[in-house]
Amino acid sequence: MLDKWTAPLTQPPLKKLASAVLRLGVSANQVTITGFLLGMIAIPLLSQGYYFLALLTILANRILDGLDGTLARMSTPSDAGGFLDITLDFVFYSGVVLGFALALPEKNALAACTLIFSFMGTGASFLAYAVMAERHQLKPPHHQHKSLYYLGGLAEGTETIILFVLCCLLPDYFVQLAYGFSAICIWTTILRVWGGYRAIVQAEEQTRTS
Repeated sequence: MLDKWTAPLTQPPLKKLASAVLRLGVSANQVTITGFLLGMIAIPLLSQGYYFLALLTILANRILDGLDGTLARMSTPSDAGGFLDITLDFVFYSGVVLGFALALPEKNALAACTLIFSFMGTGASFLAYAVMAERHQLKPPHHQHKSLYYLGGLAEGTETIILFVLCCLLPDYFVQLAYGFSAICIWTTILRVWGGYRAIVQAEEQTRTS
């Protein structure tokens, strides 16, 4: 929901940073993999209760995730790079939740499972719609900086970052935050499935009548 407002704010500094990185000869895929590896460090840090250090690795991952896309558009964007980016993003998201489950399994495990379940809904609707949108040329006006086109919703990238920041700063409230965000994700999934289904049906009807 917030991505369409945060993107115009983050793109200018990312473009400046990408220009400097590009001059060093670093590729977008190298940035993607580096960001992913940094993000994965959050799992053992969270499991041991080092929440602030984990937060730093999470923020580093998100910055590099924004940088790789900007860098790709300034050089040579590729479908392979977009595939790598989105796949590692989903692994990272679930990995952070796993870290909180490992930190206090007796308290956090059920809430973490619920959150990953809700992530599955948003992720599946995201990717399934992206495939059909490409096939039927359904490209929404927002998120033009993304490799894949998709339906928006209440829970997108910005909201997920906010969730992880809050969980790291307020780890004692992970259960409440996880259940609350799970509800948002489930509602987002419902909206995406309904909206995506209707859009695809309309596109198919237009194709048949044209």
